[in-house]
Amino acid sequence: MRTVMFILTVVGVIAVSVWAYQENYSTQRMIGDTERLERQIGAAQARLAVLRAEWAYLNRPDRLRDLAEINYNDLQLLALRPDQFGIVDQVAYPMDESLRGIENATEVAAEEQRP
Repeated sequence: MRTVMFILTVVGVIAVSVWAYQENYSTQRMIGDTERLERQIGAAQARLAVLRAEWAYLNRPDRLRDLAEINYNDLQLLALRPDQFGIVDQVAYPMDESLRGIENATEVAAEEQRP
């Protein structure tokens, strides 16, 4: 009986050590994948920062104004002026379709209920 227990214990220790070995390699692989992804994210963020800087450089108002003047014959673009902008109150919003049939509407306010 002692030999059977000894053999079962040795087999159990071997099985647990094989499992731990596989988990260790799996963990190391995941750590490597995570580091690789973090490097890729950092590189993508750096590229995005460069693209945003280029976009800001290309959309400078003085540059766009000059381009509009140079290409006026082809594009018929005019420079923006402050008087071309309006305020929100000047916008005509379409009426909500669900409210079209309501006439003589009365505003109702609920009273606060106390326990």
